Amino acid sequence: MAGRALTHVNTSIPVFTEQIFECLPRADQRRWAHAYVRGLLTTPGKKSVRRLAATVSASPATSQSLHQFVNASPWDWNPVRTELTRWVERQAPPMAWVVDQAVLRKRGEHSCGVHRRFLPSTGRSVTCQVGVGAFLASAESAAPVDWRLLLPGSWAKDPERRRRARIPSDAGLRTAEQHALDLIDSLATSAGSTPLPVVCSLDPAAGFGVRTLLHGLALRGRDFVVPVPGNLHVMVGRHLRTQRPRGGDGYGLVLTADSLLGAGGGMPDRVETVARQDGTGRPVTVVSSFVHLPGQGASGAHAHRTYRLLAVRSDSERRPLQFWLTSLIHARTESVLALARLLPRVGEAVREMKDGFGLLDFEGRSYPGWHHHMTLVSAAYAYDRFTRQTPAVPERHLMAAV
Repeated sequence: MAGRALTHVNTSIPVFTEQIFECLPRADQRRWAHAYVRGLLTTPGKKSVRRLAATVSASPATSQSLHQFVNASPWDWNPVRTELTRWVERQAPPMAWVVDQAVLRKRGEHSCGVHRRFLPSTGRSVTCQVGVGAFLASAESAAPVDWRLLLPGSWAKDPERRRRARIPSDAGLRTAEQHALDLIDSLATSAGSTPLPVVCSLDPAAGFGVRTLLHGLALRGRDFVVPVPGNLHVMVGRHLRTQRPRGGDGYGLVLTADSLLGAGGGMPDRVETVARQDGTGRPVTVVSSFVHLPGQGASGAHAHRTYRLLAVRSDSERRPLQFWLTSLIHARTESVLALARLLPRVGEAVREMKDGFGLLDFEGRSYPGWHHHMTLVSAAYAYDRFTRQTPAVPERHLMAAV
């Protein structure tokens, strides 16, 4: 990304950074936060600390000071993220809280949380860190406001690695879906008072347990739209008591999502043709049924709760059937699909942060340094996203997921 001109903004960078980083206790920390964000916004190409320093100051000591600020300065990133959340909400009221993963490729084996991971999208294993991010998303934008770093067992259970990377004692071995639920809990305290639906998609190859996520959302009373695999087991409603499942959950027949609504399925409650919002006029077919989730027992979070399972069939035979589960059983299908379309919007935001805002350019190895860098990149991206005068990504590029 070339350096951006900053003359067209309604809020200057100093005013923005003063507001977002006001909670930092020391004046020098606030000063270097401003310098780092300004460097991320104006430095073309790779956002190394040396290049950022050269952009914002002619002093040879600036590079060392920026590196110290990110990697060693003991500032708390959580209050900064709270201020960023509130700032983003004021710029564009979000439609949903979206939680997704960002795979951050790395060289070497010493950066906190780095490990080998197989990526189904490329068919290859890569050395990477995995961040689980929370975004405030609308039809026009998606801005990151909070992050968690996935620590595999090789990091979480190794005392020497924890010491070197300065991993705090409360950062243990947690799965991606547990991190997602933590982010949702954090947003519930820092975001506005109006409850928003949750849209969440995490990598199944990472051990993502969709049932754990769904159970956690039910316990929290959160409305959601979540993509689910075709092998997810569901129970059809009381009107289909053709087979009482074992274990006493007993609302009816237990089926996989694919056998209920897939190509060979024949039990939908509703069949609709929905026009895409991509300017092409090509429709998608949506079949859906009201279901329950088995396995939680009579007193579990899912007991007696009804969900809606949707299968989206594209006009292209090359696109696989997609399944979504939602608690919004009374919402129009178009409204549910509008929430589902926020996932590719978030994917586009992550790509933009990688390409133009230094998401992949963190040079430190510590746990606090990673969180500091992710906070600063998120602030820079949010500022740019809500002050740029470039058009948003065309909707047709975001429809591949629904």
